[in-house]
Amino acid sequence: MKILAPGIALLLFVCAPAIAAEADPAARTLVLVRHGWYEPDPAADAKLGPHLAPVGVAQAHLAGARLRGSDFDALWVSPLQRARDTAAVMALDFPGRRFDVVDDLAECTPPTRRKDIMEREKPEDLAACKAQLDRAFARFFKPAEGAERSELLVCHGNVIRYLVTRALGVDTESWLEMSVRNASITTIRVEADGRFKVIGVGDAGHLPPTLLTGATGDPHRGLSVPPLPLGSKAE
Repeated sequence: MKILAPGIALLLFVCAPAIAAEADPAARTLVLVRHGWYEPDPAADAKLGPHLAPVGVAQAHLAGARLRGSDFDALWVSPLQRARDTAAVMALDFPGRRFDVVDDLAECTPPTRRKDIMEREKPEDLAACKAQLDRAFARFFKPAEGAERSELLVCHGNVIRYLVTRALGVDTESWLEMSVRNASITTIRVEADGRFKVIGVGDAGHLPPTLLTGATGDPHRGLSVPPLPLGSKAE
């Protein structure tokens, strides 16, 4: 057994409480962006899914421009291709920064009130999705430590809507009663005391009407150059 000199032992005793003390809780702001529009592609990787369509790329550029100048402490992205494409485009507005992949932000279908959805999903898949999204909520939706933080998460419509219901403290099976557009922005603040403040859900003010997709009632859109109007040629 090693005996410490009295002065060293006293120093360790005095410093130990300061070392063990945890940083004070602080607020955390979470900005969640839904990926841009994509088209089904049978040739796409079965696990990662297809790339963004041209409309989705344009939407991602506008979402990045909307958030340019925001001082995010961390950038996170789902592993699916459409989310990673969206993050890659948005990263142009955050030079020198990179998005880190979080598997628990991947798209899935949690339990819902909609019987038609529940009937075509496997119970084990629904349960696995709920567990996944609850892990994501536990990881991100908590106060910061020591100083306020702001984090950007690029993910999916189901993920965002489920997390909003958790933040609101309502029945999580009501998530499908919301509809958020592609490249829309949802902002939620976690106060230092753990309270949640939903600041905005599905904000798409940065997108022109011709680029609104993904919400209930939105038409299918393509990005193409329309023909010039009659009389445009010089006489």
